[in-house]
Amino acid sequence: MANSKVVLSNKKYLAEAKMRNHFATIDEPVSYGGDDNGPTPVEYLLTAIGGCVSITLRMYAERKGWDVGEITVNVSQIKDKKGSHLSEEISFEKEISEDQRKRLLVIAGKCPVAKMVKGETEIVTSIQ
Repeated sequence: MANSKVVLSNKKYLAEAKMRNHFATIDEPVSYGGDDNGPTPVEYLLTAIGGCVSITLRMYAERKGWDVGEITVNVSQIKDKKGSHLSEEISFEKEISEDQRKRLLVIAGKCPVAKMVKGETEIVTSIQ
């Protein structure tokens, strides 16, 4: 079971998150009233998606015996007249075939974090 605890300090939007034995700082940029002491929550979300997609692709490629080299996933939040959506751009260090490209594109959509974001996970909220 994954778990994250976030504590917002008394210093505007500065927060510290604890995940297992790891710590992360969260803040907002100065332009949004923060002190820019760390990535924003959205930046962490984009990073979580990119990390999950790249790991999911690596696991699949290894099972297939494909040497794809370094995997780069660039995830961006796009805001336009239609609203907000996410864009993923995936690249591989080594050359891949068209069949591999098609299969890896399907596998990228199976990343558990991306599936959560797409609305496949219920969030139950309580105040204690």
